[in-house]
Amino acid sequence: MPRSIADQTDEELGGPGSVLVRQRADHVQLDRLLHELDGTTGREQEEVLTRIDRLVFSHAFAEETVLWPVIRRVLPDGDALTLQIETEHQEVNELVAALEEGGPDHPERPARLARLVEVLREDVRDEEDVMFPRLQERLDAAELRRLGRRWELMRRISPTRPHPTVSRRPPGNALSGLPLSLLDRSRDAVDTLVRRAPAVAPAGRAVSRGLAAVAAAVERTPVARRGDGPPTAR
Repeated sequence: MPRSIADQTDEELGGPGSVLVRQRADHVQLDRLLHELDGTTGREQEEVLTRIDRLVFSHAFAEETVLWPVIRRVLPDGDALTLQIETEHQEVNELVAALEEGGPDHPERPARLARLVEVLREDVRDEEDVMFPRLQERLDAAELRRLGRRWELMRRISPTRPHPTVSRRPPGNALSGLPLSLLDRSRDAVDTLVRRAPAVAPAGRAVSRGLAAVAAAVERTPVARRGDGPPTAR
């Protein structure tokens, strides 16, 4: 069995710029946030969830756009491997969307939060223990670093919020990524301003709702849904 990337040094994984090193660093940060989430309530819980969302969604979108096509090309069972992870990503999108829609007092919130943590940890293990060691066997260090640069660039311009109806595969994810990223990051800035300046909260919330409505329209366009299929299509 290939060794988990969790048990390897940076050099073994291709050096500091390798996509495997970058992925593991995000997973470590996610683990810290999930531990921080445990036991929180109210506004503190919302703050931690926001940080988790900003990390998870840009990370996953960059994976689906940059990494998964490579894995499908170089591994004979790459399609099945990526479909499993895409299914986990889809469930995360749906859980976070449900948490946002239901609000802090929804009776299903504790169960949804528990399932969200469970799926996120499953996703990390599937990637670090199964998928990435297989990819490591097929690519040399230089290729892993080149892929790391591409993944990092895409992560910086990827959406930061759940979009359950967007395709998990090209061309839909690639074509919808930039407009959704601009809308999400604008909402992030507005929501941050609302938290820091209560005087502008009513206007800020209205702007945020407007941006959310535009994003919902974008993610439901036919072009944004192209390329997806069961079980991730919604």
